[in-house]
Amino acid sequence: MSAILVTGGCGFIGSHLVDQLLARKRQVVCVDNLNDFYQPEIKLLNQKPHLDYKRYSFHEGDIRNKAFIREVFTTYSIDTVIHLAAMAGVRPSLEDPVLYTDVNINGTQVLLEEMKDKKIK
Repeated sequence: MSAILVTGGCGFIGSHLVDQLLARKRQVVCVDNLNDFYQPEIKLLNQKPHLDYKRYSFHEGDIRNKAFIREVFTTYSIDTVIHLAAMAGVRPSLEDPVLYTDVNINGTQVLLEEMKDKKIK
């Protein structure tokens, strides 16, 4: 069965998206680093109902980690990527622009390169 990769799938928007995908009988692979910009405990609660589904798998990791992303793409038959992972917040981005650029730009590039390698449109 083909799978949908949802990055940032434990956040508010991502977890609601995963709810809908699972309700539509889709296989969902969730990647989230559970960073502490929002409380990780809340993110874990957001995803708790998803753990009851055999069609759901969760992987904690960083989208900038090429080996981690490659392993996720190799393990599952991913045909769709919904990329929601990002460092959020305008004010904090001004305090640490290098980190925000690294995650939001370079992390996205890692995903796009792996999608290109796997011929995912």
